[in-house]
Amino acid sequence: MLPLVLLAGMNCTSDLWADAGLGPVIRPPLDRGDIDEQVEALCAELPDRFVLVGHSLGAIVAMALAASAPERLGGLCLVATNAKAPTAAQREGWGDWLARLDRGEGARDLQSSILPALLGADLARERPDLVERTLAMGEDTGAVLLRAQLHLQLSRRDLLGALPGVATPTLVVSGLDDVICPPHFHTEIVSHMPDARLVTLDAGHLLPLERPQAFGALLQSWLPQLHGVGVR
Repeated sequence: MLPLVLLAGMNCTSDLWADAGLGPVIRPPLDRGDIDEQVEALCAELPDRFVLVGHSLGAIVAMALAASAPERLGGLCLVATNAKAPTAAQREGWGDWLARLDRGEGARDLQSSILPALLGADLARERPDLVERTLAMGEDTGAVLLRAQLHLQLSRRDLLGALPGVATPTLVVSGLDDVICPPHFHTEIVSHMPDARLVTLDAGHLLPLERPQAFGALLQSWLPQLHGVGVR
């Protein structure tokens, strides 16, 4: 049976998936400052074949890995993500975060500054437990790892052109209220892939944290549909 590998997004930790009921999984950090180096490192440390689930930046790395080494994957799940090259505004924002880290701000502080985008204003007001978990993920990530992830973001390139060559069975999951990676980003990804389907859940950007039961059930129903692939 193939192992399940989970890649969390920027400034997130394995707590993102904690309540989804996915059982034994591999959860490597994103700790390199370049997409190609990150893919190379993951290919070196992970089993020969696996099912890969990525969220946000983790899904961007997952797409790059799928394009580079499709033979390694028995299945691919992309959550709350974007296959396009970064915009000038995004690059400016990541540069600003690097400057704020240089000035001594912490990863938790930076996470706090985008809470409405991560959770939505209503959820941030109504669910203090999710607010604290979101901030704690930033604190646990820390400045060193966040700095690497910001450089990883800056190394991104357009992946849409590579997706038609990824024949891996793929599940794409979007959040209806995701303002960071809105649903049309995911429609675009699916339209470029030969074997992909899209599911949209009523959630924001931190979809696996916000809707863990729905996300977990979706993943557990999809895994047995992979072409002869068992997952442990």
